[in-house]
Amino acid sequence: MSGPGGPLDPDPRRRLAAALRPIIAMTVAGSLDDEAMADAAQAVEVVSARLVERSGPGRMPRQQPDISRPPQEFFPTSPITGMINPLSPPVRVRVVDVADGGYPEIHASANFDYPYEGPPTCVHGGVIAETFDEMLGAANMVAGNPAMTGTLTIRYRKPTPLRTDLRIVARCTGRDGRKIHTWAAMYHGDLMTAEAEGIFIEVAPTRFVAIAEGNADGSDPATLEVMRAEAARAGAASDVPGSIDSAPGRGS
Repeated sequence: MSGPGGPLDPDPRRRLAAALRPIIAMTVAGSLDDEAMADAAQAVEVVSARLVERSGPGRMPRQQPDISRPPQEFFPTSPITGMINPLSPPVRVRVVDVADGGYPEIHASANFDYPYEGPPTCVHGGVIAETFDEMLGAANMVAGNPAMTGTLTIRYRKPTPLRTDLRIVARCTGRDGRKIHTWAAMYHGDLMTAEAEGIFIEVAPTRFVAIAEGNADGSDPATLEVMRAEAARAGAASDVPGSIDSAPGRGS
């Protein structure tokens, strides 16, 4: 594969994530003897130790969702669509404009391998739920209504087959104040296997900063500074102590 996530991908993180996905699948379900598994474990342990040795303190600064980017890049570290996350299938997403002039839709394709198995030969229900959560969130973003999940209702209509091409459609259906309403469905061919309805809550940028500061990873200064700067650009600098734009001598 020469596109994103393949051996010729110029981005080394995407390339590494793509190389790890089949290893994860073979670890879960590969028909391999103990010698082959032991050899693989030893090789991976060596690579893992080298990466730990070369890794700097803290984490790589997290890229915040950016509506100006293609939807595949909204959440690059996501376990669903993230091209640099080896845990993601990844689900492939794109934006489609609708004929009636309504909100743009998210259309996606997915093929879930053995690591995502629930009942035999079927995709795990929890994987379907988190996939819907992300598709609904992306649909809200392209509709200009970014928000956090409040309520997510899933209807599992048919078993969703594993290792099969699936398609997903998601759209924002409207808003009521801070509440954003969104719908999505998953299809195997023309058969709807599951659908979801979500109520999302619009959250002020300063609230996002407070959530991050209160969580376990809130000690990462680079990620927090990015979030503070974005909150400041949204017009909330006076509410975000320590942000770049609200520092002495900066801003208006």
